[in-house]
Amino acid sequence: MFDRLLGLFSRDIGIDLGTANTLVHVKDRGIVMSEPSVVAIDTKTKRVLAIGAEAKRMVGRTPASIQAVRPLRDGVISDFDVTEQMIKYFVDKVHDRVGLIARPRMLLGIPSGVTEVEKRAVRDAAVNAGARWARLIEEPMAAAIGAGLPVSEASGSLVADIGGGTTEVAVISLGGIVVSRSIRMGGDEMDQDIVAFARREYNLFLGERTSEDIKIAIGSASPGEWDSQRVTLRGRDLLTGLPRSVEVGAEQIRDAIEPTVQQIVDTIKDTIEETPPELVADIMDQGIVLAGGGALLVGLDRRVAEATQMPVHIADDPLTCVARGTGLVLEELGNPQMDRVLVADTYARPPR
Repeated sequence: MFDRLLGLFSRDIGIDLGTANTLVHVKDRGIVMSEPSVVAIDTKTKRVLAIGAEAKRMVGRTPASIQAVRPLRDGVISDFDVTEQMIKYFVDKVHDRVGLIARPRMLLGIPSGVTEVEKRAVRDAAVNAGARWARLIEEPMAAAIGAGLPVSEASGSLVADIGGGTTEVAVISLGGIVVSRSIRMGGDEMDQDIVAFARREYNLFLGERTSEDIKIAIGSASPGEWDSQRVTLRGRDLLTGLPRSVEVGAEQIRDAIEPTVQQIVDTIKDTIEETPPELVADIMDQGIVLAGGGALLVGLDRRVAEATQMPVHIADDPLTCVARGTGLVLEELGNPQMDRVLVADTYARPPR
């Protein structure tokens, strides 16, 4: 009864706690927030100054006393206290009524390859941030549900969720993950590849945000009509210490991020090799589905299709697949078929 009473004043929340972006889905309202997973902290007082988009604008532009940090690395928590404050910020922003003590139920997406300690860290951060209970769902499962794949049926579905810090590939059938592969590599690694390329080829030091902007502007995974595009790299010359700009083409950026793209493609191929033949036949019929921000890399679907000899589809609005999946599960809590997709034994004890 007390749980139901709290439910009248709180909104069930599904969170895609990503390395690059955090998305919040509220039951019956859909996705209400999508903010960068960045927190700005005053290093002297340890006080949080900004969270989300406002904090990301500070990256690379802060004085010594302010540090803009990303509390999640490779899909897992690297700074527990900051993550807890970030989740609390999202909870408070969703429950915008003055004086309300929000105690929502939370469902959080986690990478499929995390350890028990990493699972517990996510769960405890959610409870300390105000959840009356927290449960976990593996991100590839949430992405598959959000992409509209028939996860409960006796047929194989293959989803590749390419995020900022991790790439999750899973074959799903009858509400469970049959085969999965997880590598701690994604969009962030491509950004680092571009930074390394500029340093190696032009002695030019690029900032984190600049390399991400270049990837979005002209990054690609396979040759195509987009190869004529060019962009200007602006950074600091490592020899003179002065600002310098260099113009590069799409083909050069593709070569720069090639190691990471190849790792992602190899992970998808390795997952298929481990899949039972009956499920492989199903996947050949309905194809591979790409989700996550990495799915937006130009030509990646073509590259995966060539490597696997299977049809490849990009999910509708791939950035929001995991968040939409958590929302759909929240709406059907108590349904045994849907409860089966959750990670077992993840009820969290409410704080005293």
